[in-house]
Amino acid sequence: MLTYEEDFVLNSRDMKLFTCVWKPVEKEPKALIFFCHGYAVESSITMNSTATRLAKAGFAVYAMDYEGHGKSEGLDGYISNFDDLVDDVSIHYSTICEKEENKGKMRFLLGESMGGAVVLLLARNKPDFWDGAVLVAPMCKLAEEIKPHPVVTSILTKLAWFIPTWKIVPGNDIIDIAIREPHIRNQVRENKYCYKGRPRLKTAYELLMVSLDLEKNLHQVSIPFIVLHGEDDKVTDKSISKMLYELASSSDKTFKLYPNMWHALLYGETPENSEIVFGDIINWLEKRASDSNGRLESELKHKHDGCLMQK
Repeated sequence: MLTYEEDFVLNSRDMKLFTCVWKPVEKEPKALIFFCHGYAVESSITMNSTATRLAKAGFAVYAMDYEGHGKSEGLDGYISNFDDLVDDVSIHYSTICEKEENKGKMRFLLGESMGGAVVLLLARNKPDFWDGAVLVAPMCKLAEEIKPHPVVTSILTKLAWFIPTWKIVPGNDIIDIAIREPHIRNQVRENKYCYKGRPRLKTAYELLMVSLDLEKNLHQVSIPFIVLHGEDDKVTDKSISKMLYELASSSDKTFKLYPNMWHALLYGETPENSEIVFGDIINWLEKRASDSNGRLESELKHKHDGCLMQK
């Protein structure tokens, strides 16, 4: 049995952001999981199957829609400043961690695609606050298949400062190349809360800048993590996920590369493939959540969180 709740919070720019949570009923969660969704999708519908699986495994799963995404306020599909987006997530999720009923519980971040980039920036900003991260096809570098020609990129970068919200960035239909199962592609297309237009100029610029920054600073990643990537991913670059595994300073790190799988590992694959992916994710989380030494370390390092939250 699970409970599901929805709410809205105000960000620092007085915008209403949608939030939701899935929890196991009548038992304390094994740990807290904070979800960061990908570009153009949302939490409550697209990620429901993922959150439900994790909640049934005994975890409390929290999610929110970024500004301009899903049920949150803002221009659809528009990211004017990636740092603002990361700050919104950090403030909301930190506030949840500080609640009395959550003190002493381990905290894990889970990010898919662009959400993986959000997770890596959250971890960079507060490396001691989080106990670990699950990175699913993280956006540390955009795959060559979806990048415009360098000349086009240069022109669009200049235009982004004059017409930031225009939807003129060329490229493939991400839904077609990210999601393996045709019926799930149709579900995403029919979901009115998923953005389906061409990327807006400033959004594309922000995503490019973030991916370049992360690619250059993989060695700064220090938290425990598992990174999972489909070998046939045509949206984010699997070689950079491998490089993240090799270069990160984390002492606890795992890399999984799945043959014949695409980009949307959490909800776009065949049932058989999904079982493999979620088996790996849940095993990784359970092992760390049940480690008594890990829990003790978590409690000790979070003892003075009130101070850590001050910027």
